[in-house]
Amino acid sequence: MRINLQLFMKFTYKARNKSAAIVAGEVVASDEARAEQLLEENGLVIISIEQKQDDLMDYLKLFGRSVKNKDLVLFSRQLATLISARVPILQALRILQEQVNSPYLLQITKDTIASVENGDSLSKALAKHQEVFGNVYISLVRSGELSGSLDKSLGYLANQLEKDYELLAKVKSAMTYPIFVLVALGGVMGLMFKFILPKLTEVLEQQGGSLPSISVALIAFTKFFNVYWWVFVLVIAAGILGGKYYAVLPTGRRNFDLLKIYFPIIGNIFRKIYLARFARNLSTLIRGGIPIIKSLEIVGEIINNVVYRDILLQTISQVQAGKTISEGLSAYPHEFPNIVTQMVKVGEQTAQLDDILGKLAEFYEKEVDTQIATLTTLLEPIIMIILGVGVGVLVAGILLPIYNLASTAG
Repeated sequence: MRINLQLFMKFTYKARNKSAAIVAGEVVASDEARAEQLLEENGLVIISIEQKQDDLMDYLKLFGRSVKNKDLVLFSRQLATLISARVPILQALRILQEQVNSPYLLQITKDTIASVENGDSLSKALAKHQEVFGNVYISLVRSGELSGSLDKSLGYLANQLEKDYELLAKVKSAMTYPIFVLVALGGVMGLMFKFILPKLTEVLEQQGGSLPSISVALIAFTKFFNVYWWVFVLVIAAGILGGKYYAVLPTGRRNFDLLKIYFPIIGNIFRKIYLARFARNLSTLIRGGIPIIKSLEIVGEIINNVVYRDILLQTISQVQAGKTISEGLSAYPHEFPNIVTQMVKVGEQTAQLDDILGKLAEFYEKEVDTQIATLTTLLEPIIMIILGVGVGVLVAGILLPIYNLASTAG
């Protein structure tokens, strides 16, 4: 399960391993305390640890060092099948090594085989690639190892990854068409202002006399764009890269995450996506035998929104103080509606929280499907309106004056 690196920080460390040898490396975590906890869980005694400052070039480095969800689903499903067939872990990993298509996942599989051969558990070996597998994956594998049900844990993970993949695929599919149309529209408009409109505006200028304000504005903009078109390209590129870099910073990350859940129409969809993710992951972790505090902590890290992460951290404090999860979540009705807190309360009272959360996840996943379908349907007429307005402006500003000129000359 991949972690969104925009929500985490990198830390460099020096530590002593169980053999008292000094080792150094990097760890990805939400904060320094979590980074220290991860290192201690892997049997390391920390000598020094400090946050690695991301710069723009680090962020722009290729993302080829990543694994697609569908590759991770296949890897987990096949590993679960092999282990359930009582194939030893090393042999199962070697079998998978021959079937992996992703170059980076192949390298990870080789590293995992080497770590297991050196005596590490599977969870400890996978923890060395936390940026790919994530805390949920590693924690459930560790739980499966301790309980002797590793195949079931991997099966849970494969199911969870499939759900996440399907949800993301639906969102991407819904947004592909409007994004393509808007990009194509921008490209066409740029070509018109560069090659076509300059010739038409020359005709308007040659006729003399007064022109409508919209024609004057279009002529001025066309002249400016024809000379300084490269400024627009640079501004758009700088805006995209600057926005991505700003999103890495703590303040920018929080502002973007707040915008996601409060923006009209789209904010409602994002909230339901986060609620589905919260319910699905928490259900999977509880069913996998992970303690509730640990489960909430993990879900808070992987939910991909710092607003929800902070709410879950506050809820953990409430639970540690003797309150229930539903009581902790009820203080945030905008992020966790009443239906969520009520169903969580029922799950806590009946000791069936994992089943209730699973049903809640299914409910919100269906809600997301419905809203995405509705949004896609609404976007088509909206795009048509935008196109119509654009065409209307061009007709009013350029073609009508030319038509009037031709009529007068006739």
